[in-house]
Amino acid sequence: MKMKLLSTAILSASMAFGTIGLAQADEFPTKPLTLVVGFGAGGSTDIQARVLANVLEEELGQPVNVVNQPGAGGAVSLTRLMNNQDEGHTFVYAGTNGTLTFAPHAHDTDFTLDDFRYVASITTVQHAIVTGENRPFGESWEDLIEYARENPGTSYATQHALDRLVIEYIMEQEGIDLRIIPTSGGAGMAPLILSGDVDFGYSGGTHSGYADSGEMPVLLSMDSERLFAFPDAPTIQEAGYDLDTSDFRVVVVPKNTPDAHVERLAEALEAATQDERFIEITEERILMPVHFMGEEEATEMLHAQSESYRQLLEDMGGVPDDE
Repeated sequence: MKMKLLSTAILSASMAFGTIGLAQADEFPTKPLTLVVGFGAGGSTDIQARVLANVLEEELGQPVNVVNQPGAGGAVSLTRLMNNQDEGHTFVYAGTNGTLTFAPHAHDTDFTLDDFRYVASITTVQHAIVTGENRPFGESWEDLIEYARENPGTSYATQHALDRLVIEYIMEQEGIDLRIIPTSGGAGMAPLILSGDVDFGYSGGTHSGYADSGEMPVLLSMDSERLFAFPDAPTIQEAGYDLDTSDFRVVVVPKNTPDAHVERLAEALEAATQDERFIEITEERILMPVHFMGEEEATEMLHAQSESYRQLLEDMGGVPDDE
């Protein structure tokens, strides 16, 4: 009888301990978090991420440290994340979804879209095709196309393989012959556009800094909607091109991250999109709209765009060579 009571007591204690242990395992986060930015310090992704980290600290009750891991347009940070075992305590704030939806089709990458989970998207990126003031074609996309037909060799500033592929597609659709000028990011594009040395070009967001001065008019929105700070510019679809070049910033975790951890992160991110500090830095400083999109919707959109880029690459015969 005593042995039976003792056994019962031990079993009850073990079950209670197991329940406590399970509850502790389900708590998230249990330690400081690391928010990884795949670009250098000082850019719009980094600026936004640092405010986001402050908000998440309050929502999650743990410090959130921002770490920059630049390289290959964000691919370096994603490669390192793929085998991370932190179960969501380390996550990447991806500044552009092209690294996930385009790069694996265009280049040799160590990851694919299926290697991660996409907790939530919280910002729509405002990339565009831009020009400068006082151009002979004015500030109209239609007028630019007509000018380019009449003036072969009209110059275009490209920044990466994706925008180069898009402009090659447009050239083919419109029957125009552009002179392609490679540049290194917005810092390389801006002086060429502002000086008039190049007629027009791609901007990943640099143009937002000129919204007030009007020095860098937007000819075309490369989002599926008109741009936050340039509502008069038509979208790429409105201009007649069957392309999905929408871009948004998404929080990425390894594939093995537990559901409960993903859900908790998503809750904190949704709360951040309603925080005045995050709204101010996003909509008033870097001029991008705050827009929350949960895991299911974000994942569906990423896969749809990935397939669209795969098909575009196939139709265009691959990534255009630099000139």
